[in-house]
Amino acid sequence: MPFRILRRYKMVKRYGKIIDTLIKYEFGNIVDQMKLRPFESIRSKFKGYCELNGAPLTGPERARQVLEELGPTYVKLGQILSVRQDLIPIEYANEFAKLQDAVSPFEFEYVKKLIRQELGKNIDEIFSEFNPMPLAAASIGQVHRAKLHDGTDVVVKVQRPGIKKVVEADIDIMYSIAEFAEEHIHDAKLYRSTDVVDEFSRSIHAEMDYTQEARNADRFSTNFKDDPHIYIPIVYWDFCSERVLTLEYIEGTKSNDFERIEELGFDRNEIATCGAKAFMKQIFEDGFFHADMHPGNIIIMDDGKIALIDFGMVGHLSDDTRNALIDGLIATSKGETDVFIEILRDFDAITEYVDVPELKIDLEYLLDKYYGRSLKQLDASTMMVEMIGVLRKHQAKVPTSVALLSKGVVTISGFGAMMVPDFNATILAEPYAKKMMANRMRPKSVVSGAFKDVWNFARMMHKVPTQVTHILDSAEKGYLNIKFEHSGLDRIVSEFDAASNRLSFSLIIAALIVGSSLIIQTGMEPHVWGVPLLGVLGFSIAGFFGMGLVIYILRTGRI
Repeated sequence: MPFRILRRYKMVKRYGKIIDTLIKYEFGNIVDQMKLRPFESIRSKFKGYCELNGAPLTGPERARQVLEELGPTYVKLGQILSVRQDLIPIEYANEFAKLQDAVSPFEFEYVKKLIRQELGKNIDEIFSEFNPMPLAAASIGQVHRAKLHDGTDVVVKVQRPGIKKVVEADIDIMYSIAEFAEEHIHDAKLYRSTDVVDEFSRSIHAEMDYTQEARNADRFSTNFKDDPHIYIPIVYWDFCSERVLTLEYIEGTKSNDFERIEELGFDRNEIATCGAKAFMKQIFEDGFFHADMHPGNIIIMDDGKIALIDFGMVGHLSDDTRNALIDGLIATSKGETDVFIEILRDFDAITEYVDVPELKIDLEYLLDKYYGRSLKQLDASTMMVEMIGVLRKHQAKVPTSVALLSKGVVTISGFGAMMVPDFNATILAEPYAKKMMANRMRPKSVVSGAFKDVWNFARMMHKVPTQVTHILDSAEKGYLNIKFEHSGLDRIVSEFDAASNRLSFSLIIAALIVGSSLIIQTGMEPHVWGVPLLGVLGFSIAGFFGMGLVIYILRTGRI
């Protein structure tokens, strides 16, 4: 029981911190819409908005600072949202992309203790050398350079102490705020705030399981085992666990160190081409791609190979999704809007909030820009950003895998353009796309697809009689319920509640005034300044409450 009380106290305190931070950075309108102003701390009421130094901050900048001030979990949330331009405006996504895990490293004593707990041996039994100063420190963990007893250079990622409890508590709060927001703020439902928290929860739990990242690295290693240009670091499974990850240390040059690359005599165009081809292979052949191929995660080794690192953010593309992407490219180049909308329906992107005729008009305008172009003439990154912008405008859903793919395409295109200014990664996609289309047209694939469709239709028809029987049985027994969802009535009820409360308060004030007047007429003792004290107190209280009511009415603008 005391633990529950303490946990509830901590959560209430955290709610207060969130509300105060929103008000501090001028998001008080959100607090008011959710009717959370009573939870504002006394300190926040007196302090008010933050003081802006220099030029006023934009809305996206203030939102980024809110996430930074709320701590590591919210920074991670912002980093994930930066990928979802289908959910938030692009200016917010671009600003959230600037979020960095700027946290202090934790003590080396904890590193030694955790390695002992997770790997069952002391740190000096596993490593001949272990640098106590981390190479990098982030919100989830930090990375140290070390050496195994056989002389192999490795990097060891160690999870931050207590991070799971912090993340779980913050996710609980995010869910409650998201659900509360969807009840009180119409736009919150349009932006699917609970779905965002669901996605964030899955992502951060996967990131906190280092064995998942190790499996990702192994899978990439298998996929690129025959590629002479791409290198994936070795995973040392004997020294890995859920909270400790040991990988081969990659010696080389960061891909944005152009001066060093030219000193080594490497061809920047060849590096860009190999990197882009590797990404195309991941999309079209493997269906498993590195979603964060920015220059920091691409290392040019001394022998000229390209090494990929950091496998925490990956995307998965099923065969159906890849086929739909190819169909989307074909529909785009031919300007077939109806086909494109049907593809969106297959993706379950058309929600109840989507006005399909309006969406079709915007898509026709967009597809007209790309009508008749070959893949060589398409800039895939620009096209995907524009397409997701249209879908976001109409509240269409975009699968997480496609959103990650969009980020990956933009990132690899940016990497190529950084290496070679006129580089177009889309050109490299053409042979892969043609190969996929050719495979789809093979007799074996056509027959297989037709058999699958017939089988699915047969299963559906087989289930129809049973489902109809269940519906009729439920109706006969009176168990059949029809659910209606009202829209906008919550606000009306809330307005009635507020009005009735103000009316009740006004009646109490009026009663105090009348009662105090009667008491003064009686002349009852004791007196103050020749007037009955009880009457003076009644008038004072009525005046205080009356002034508070007037201020509230003026502040809310509801006179």
